[in-house]
Amino acid sequence: MIKRTFLSGLAIGLVAAAIVAAAAITYERYDTKTLKRTIRRDAVLCGVNTGLPGFSTPDAQGNWTGFDVDFCRAVAAAIFDDAKKVTFVPLDASDRFKELQSRKVDILSRNSTWSMSRETSYELYFPAVSYYDGQGFMVPRGRNIDSALDLDGSRVCVQDGTTTALNLSDYFRINNIKYTEQKFGRLDDVIKAYASGQCDTLTADASQLYALRMTLGKPDDNVILPDIISKEPLAPVVRQRDDDWMMIVKWTLYAMINAEELGITSANIDEALKSKKPDVMRLVGTEGAYGEQLGLSKDWAARIIRRVGNYGEVYERNIGAGSRLRIPRGLNQLWSAGGIQYAPPIR
Repeated sequence: MIKRTFLSGLAIGLVAAAIVAAAAITYERYDTKTLKRTIRRDAVLCGVNTGLPGFSTPDAQGNWTGFDVDFCRAVAAAIFDDAKKVTFVPLDASDRFKELQSRKVDILSRNSTWSMSRETSYELYFPAVSYYDGQGFMVPRGRNIDSALDLDGSRVCVQDGTTTALNLSDYFRINNIKYTEQKFGRLDDVIKAYASGQCDTLTADASQLYALRMTLGKPDDNVILPDIISKEPLAPVVRQRDDDWMMIVKWTLYAMINAEELGITSANIDEALKSKKPDVMRLVGTEGAYGEQLGLSKDWAARIIRRVGNYGEVYERNIGAGSRLRIPRGLNQLWSAGGIQYAPPIR
């Protein structure tokens, strides 16, 4: 009896040890230590759209600009105090999540819609919404169409492998509208098909429509309909089981939003560093140890604001009133100014 008890105890101990070992293996497998690898590499690897005016566009020399591009620069500024320490990796919609999973990039800042299935199926996190968008339609002005409900019989161009294609099907089915769908894997092929007349309607996120219209030979000959048929919360994306990195990405965006709310800009950051207001002091790092809690320096947020700007500055110069796109702030206005952009406090 004693021997059996001993063996049973031994067996239990072996099973427990095996469980601990398995847990350790799982932890090692998923503890990706992205921040440490980024620091060793001396650059953030950022997955962006292959070319979308206002959001991510390279010039002839390979210099990238845009709303999504600036967010990655902000992450680099928080880590390195240098917004230039970013390597941009252009990715198509079809391979963006796969390349993030395989660690080809550290972060995806590529007009990607946050949805439940994308988090559960791809094991990804969307830390915070950087741009509230919605799907719309663009048609030639000559069609004299004022509403998406008048699109019966249309030939619609849409990018495959996106939530856009799913929303298109839902909207037309619900409203009993007949249409012919033209799917393309690459966004470039979508706009080329529309420009050549292969289809007479183009559907995409409204922000994309504003950007794509600028690439057409005669932008003013095309109208973006007022209808918005979906919720498209666009957000940066990181891998799951990478919580430290996710926190840096999330709070980089929140720091930029809080800075705008507090009136702190790239032009007055030096004055903000002298402020005695508690909420300003916590943001710029003259009070508390909030940066250290992220694995960064005390002045992590001040670095972001100085090198890149607050949320409003980034919006206006890339896609807002100060840009060619001139997209109204709308929902992306601060909550205190009629929009829904809202950041938790740093305290």
